[in-house]
Amino acid sequence: MKKLIFLVSLMVCFQAAAPAYSFWIWTPKTGKFVNPKTEPKPTPKEQFEYAKSFFDGKKYDDAARELKKVIKTYPKSVEASEAQYYLGMTEEAQGKLYEAYQAFQTVIEKYPFSERIAEINERIYKIGESFMSGVKRKSMGVVLPVENPAIEIYQKVVDNSTYGPLAPKAQYKLGLVLKGASRYYEAEDAFNKVLSNYPDSEWVEAARFQIASCKASVSRSPDYDQGGAKEAKDKFEEFVREHPDAVLSRDAEKNIQQLNEREAESDYSIALFYEKQKVFESARIYYNNVITNYPDSSWAAKAMERLNILDTGKNKK
Repeated sequence: MKKLIFLVSLMVCFQAAAPAYSFWIWTPKTGKFVNPKTEPKPTPKEQFEYAKSFFDGKKYDDAARELKKVIKTYPKSVEASEAQYYLGMTEEAQGKLYEAYQAFQTVIEKYPFSERIAEINERIYKIGESFMSGVKRKSMGVVLPVENPAIEIYQKVVDNSTYGPLAPKAQYKLGLVLKGASRYYEAEDAFNKVLSNYPDSEWVEAARFQIASCKASVSRSPDYDQGGAKEAKDKFEEFVREHPDAVLSRDAEKNIQQLNEREAESDYSIALFYEKQKVFESARIYYNNVITNYPDSSWAAKAMERLNILDTGKNKK
């Protein structure tokens, strides 16, 4: 009787629970209950097509979930590389550009024989341009774990295909982003790689200008380096000689004028120091240097004025 009561109770429990477990079945292979609705399809092709149907319908969260099943369940299939590619596409479609970049980069690293490598590198490059042009360094409200994603992304574009068609301009753009972040020495190194690795590219001329510009930026730092300023000016002058008609030559000439102004100011300050120390001959030498070497600077007139004061004996006692 007790056994009968137990069996009846057990049947009642199963009947009560039946609605909750109506989508679950027992599989001897796994030794557990599974839900057919959440299980991957029996072949990678079926699972991928199922996942892509969500992507085509712009149901990106569902698409991402099903695409991940392809990758996890059938990691060595052709469909796995396609699923990883479409993961990147779902992130990009939702405006999550850094996540899209990471998903695309995974295709290159895990599936290097994918036929989409060139296309993916192009997509990564365009994501880099988006960050360079002002896309905020956030994703879904979370600050990204990098200073500027464009730096990382442009470097990856070069690494992915060092001598591919995108590499020269990605290398140049990397230099621009570093320069924009005031990382002048790293920027100069990036621009120098354009010259050494891609000497026949269209970016060489601009890279030469940017190298001079980086040197000029360093020379304008609080710790004024006269040697660095002279080197920057030499680079700009060389650029103007080699590319007299280039648009950038006008900018180079402006930089030369600014550097001349800085050098003139330095010589004038030295002359003024000697004058205050009553070492008048040394003061005259530096005032004359300003007048002779930087006649178009704003300091030339001031140097002339101080020389006139010295020559009239107003500073002599």
